[in-house]
Amino acid sequence: MAPKNSQLSKEKLISLYMEYTLEHNEKPKSVYLFCKQHHFTEADFYAYFGTLESMEKEIYKLFLDKTVALLQQDPNYADYDLKNKMLSFYFTFFELLKANRSYVTQSLNSSKNHLKDWIQLSALRTAFLDYVADIIPDDQRIKQEKLQKIQQKALQESAWIQLLMALKFWLEDASANFEKTDIYIEKSVKLSFELMQVAPIDSLIDFGKFMFKEKIQKK
Repeated sequence: MAPKNSQLSKEKLISLYMEYTLEHNEKPKSVYLFCKQHHFTEADFYAYFGTLESMEKEIYKLFLDKTVALLQQDPNYADYDLKNKMLSFYFTFFELLKANRSYVTQSLNSSKNHLKDWIQLSALRTAFLDYVADIIPDDQRIKQEKLQKIQQKALQESAWIQLLMALKFWLEDASANFEKTDIYIEKSVKLSFELMQVAPIDSLIDFGKFMFKEKIQKK
């Protein structure tokens, strides 16, 4: 059924939700109160989302969707190899997060139970795994034909873990313009691809030194 309120959209509802959360320093207590606050009906809300929780998950998926859309606007992106596509994704994705850092920080650290907060990333995870599967080049698929399903799944899951680790690093990064996160991304992506080529030692040592330095500085 088409939405009755033509002034609303999925993106508009998300924007209102993010603004409410930041301005009140808490999430809306219910769909009813959220709708009442912004003068539209619950039916208008349910035309786009089933619950407030499903909206929270959609926010992070929307960050990914916008990232991919921006990447595809670059005429050179299609010719990038897998490593450079991943780097381009990371830097674009984290630029979008940076523009919304206040919300991201609050939503992922709203309670002592961080696992509960990070459940919001479930829709992002599904979309990200699909993205990684889409950018694996055909020659790599053929090369790993016998182990294709296992290899692809391992690559997807390792990329997801890498993204979570980068996100955690970024949330704790206090450097100007989050420059240390940029370094972290470059080193971790380089290491992951060298590990796939079974030639990791130089990058592993380099990455280890970087992380050790970060831990010492925080103590």
